[in-house]
Amino acid sequence: MQLNYIQVLELLGTFAFAISGATAAINKSYDVIGLLTLAFVTAIGGGTIRDLLIGATPVAWMRDGLTNTAIIIAAVIAALFFSYVKKLHQWITFFDAIGLALFTVTGINKGLAAGLPLPICVALGTITGTFGGLLRDVISGEQPILFTREIYAMASIAGGIIYVFNYYLHFNADIIQSVVVAVIVLIRLVSLHYNWQLPRLKGK
Repeated sequence: MQLNYIQVLELLGTFAFAISGATAAINKSYDVIGLLTLAFVTAIGGGTIRDLLIGATPVAWMRDGLTNTAIIIAAVIAALFFSYVKKLHQWITFFDAIGLALFTVTGINKGLAAGLPLPICVALGTITGTFGGLLRDVISGEQPILFTREIYAMASIAGGIIYVFNYYLHFNADIIQSVVVAVIVLIRLVSLHYNWQLPRLKGK
């Protein structure tokens, strides 16, 4: 089966998400089942929630053997070469940003195909791109990155708004998607480099 470049990058994003989930499991001294569970939850959690919300069942990963294979390979690599994987943090962050961008676009496309309102499509894109990481952090007992001051969900939302705005104006879909992917990746990586953060709300 021949893959286009978007599918290849999406698999790389899935791989990176699975690596981050497996790495979190190893850091918590989970067993093999825990490692595989966290790898899968991180990689397919957002897409699963999206599909359930719009009634698209069986959910995507149940019909895609390549996704499952990529997750298993990522989990095995993380387990066997953990000390080396930790040194690839910058590359993992890069592919994580790509995964965030591509999954955001995928979620929006699913919403558009279902005929949902444009704001809901943006929400679906954000859920697809970020909720796998949210589930990973909750399961592993860490503060969810989604709720910290990092520019993560906001990058997804910004890209989603650009997408639906241009979609409403009937611009070329392929060009829109390429631009949105680039924008989300750029926002995510630049915000990390310069430590840009959202304002923190403080209680008494």
